[in-house]
Amino acid sequence: MSTLSEDDRIALESLRRAVAEALERKRCLGQYAVVWRDGRPACIGPDAPSEQQPYGQDSSGPWQGVAEPQGQDD
Repeated sequence: MSTLSEDDRIALESLRRAVAEALERKRCLGQYAVVWRDGRPACIGPDAPSEQQPYGQDSSGPWQGVAEPQGQDD
């Protein structure tokens, strides 16, 4: 593994600190967070959804995508 330059090290530390602060804020507010674990997104926290659904879908029906505007001339 290559060593980081001083600027890269400072940037990486800043990002780590910002993420830690955001996760702590969500924890204090009782909100769940989405993190990356084992190559997949995972919800963590006391109110995290128990069953994850694919992006763009909910339990009300299949995802329809983005509809084109109707009745508009270009």
